[in-house]
Amino acid sequence: MGALIYGSPAMEIQFDDRVLAHVQIVMSAKLRRGENFFFSWRDSPAVGDGRSAIWIDPSIPMYFRYSGSRHPEIDREWLEQMAIAAASTHGLDLTEDSRLAGMHHARHSSVKRKDRPLDD
Repeated sequence: MGALIYGSPAMEIQFDDRVLAHVQIVMSAKLRRGENFFFSWRDSPAVGDGRSAIWIDPSIPMYFRYSGSRHPEIDREWLEQMAIAAASTHGLDLTEDSRLAGMHHARHSSVKRKDRPLDD
């Protein structure tokens, strides 16, 4: 399980490494173009099983940490769908991605949030 560490104080949001790699590519492309957007996901049952969203902006610190050392396989069609979603008024919403629906809920399609300082 990798993590997106975002903001200050830092919030750690855990994702499967493959999902995180796709999110990183879409986010970096949008931010290079100076485009801000919302990013939302489904929370794990451990934190209420709801939905969370954050505003992605280049002024907010962001760090991608992967649990594995190998680069996950990238699905170009999925990237394109994610980029289109990120450009919409709803932003990038992983809760509505059909590719995540078939994955094991607790590990792949939900995340655990924990607020902590970056230097922990």
